[in-house]
Amino acid sequence: QVQLVESGGGLVQTGGSLRLSCGASGRTFNNYAMGWFRQAPGNEREFVAAITYSGSIYYADSVKGRFTISRDNAKNTVYLQMNSLKPQDTAVYYCAAPQRRTLIAVRIPASYDYWGQGTQVTVSS
Repeated sequence: QVQLVESGGGLVQTGGSLRLSCGASGRTFNNYAMGWFRQAPGNEREFVAAITYSGSIYYADSVKGRFTISRDNAKNTVYLQMNSLKPQDTAVYYCAAPQRRTLIAVRIPASYDYWGQGTQVTVSS
């Protein structure tokens, strides 16, 4: 059973930074891609960033240049460093993992089979 647990959310002022972590268990971590998504009230869940097992990285245009995704395979953990935060970044952030090693549509939530419980990020103006 794959389990994902996020941490690191909180309240921060505009321009501030946060680092989210997602610990994974239940299978060999480094064989699979990992993704970050977010969902604000009344909105659909949207793609933020993803990193494949081979290290390819993808970002949403809205976070490119401000957010950085990384992974530490020795710790079974994926990170999302968020800098220059804006009020529109406020959302619940989820990490996700696919069942299969090959992930083609990295930006689509339906491509992922396992989800964490989410962590709230609130950016005040």
